[in-house]
Amino acid sequence: MTDATQRAAVAKQAARAGGELAKEMFRDEFTVETKTDKNDLVSEADRAAQQQVIATIAAEFPDATLVCEEDAEPDSVTGDVHLVEDVPNTGDAWVVDPIDGTGNFVRGIRFWATVVAAVTDGEAVGAATYLPVLGDIYTAGPESVSLNDQPIRVSLTDDPEAFAVGLNGWWPVHGGDEFTPLFQASIDSFGDVRRFGSMQGALALVASGSLDAAFMPRTPHPWDSIAGVCLIRRAGGTVTDIHGTAWTPDSDGLVVSNGQAHDTVLDVFQEVPGFS
Repeated sequence: MTDATQRAAVAKQAARAGGELAKEMFRDEFTVETKTDKNDLVSEADRAAQQQVIATIAAEFPDATLVCEEDAEPDSVTGDVHLVEDVPNTGDAWVVDPIDGTGNFVRGIRFWATVVAAVTDGEAVGAATYLPVLGDIYTAGPESVSLNDQPIRVSLTDDPEAFAVGLNGWWPVHGGDEFTPLFQASIDSFGDVRRFGSMQGALALVASGSLDAAFMPRTPHPWDSIAGVCLIRRAGGTVTDIHGTAWTPDSDGLVVSNGQAHDTVLDVFQEVPGFS
């Protein structure tokens, strides 16, 4: 195996290991805390799953560099791994979201994922988005993308009025008036607008053709975006920021689609003050 192929395989293995541990705790009793606000949740299961993902990666790459969503206690870190806050521009790294969709998880909703991306020089070379309760794993390697080991591609729908579009990211309870016109413009432009509560899960649905497009109006965290972007690109989709330029982890927002009517998706932002 090439190094990139090996790292993609380990991303899949680590996502499965962390996801299976989280699944054992799903709909059971566990502690839940808040982070930045009362709707920004972290659970005991998030931390346990993250520790399992780190341990799985460290078994193959003992000196791995990792960017993880949750803080890790020093005594929980395996081997000589390095935990950093930002994805490095050079060298190899891993980006980990132990439970993407914690709000769903703690409410007993089945749509949540354990996500791992293998990154080299700032670009994903492998990714895995595992939805344990649903039994689905979306994976990407250097030149492949699959759902449950079967090849996938983005949808072929070219009529925006028939698009099913996912709204991703966080929407503040207070001070969120700026998003109301964006919601309205989306409803007016597309056939179906949905919010799933797991950004990486929604991105995986675009890669497999279940959704035709999705967007996040503000800059997403790397653990919420990099793996899904890798899946969509490998599946033949289009990925930009809200201005239509090439997407990077530092871009303004994230807009993904099957590429059939990407400009129409971007037009939603151009029509809303504050986003153009």
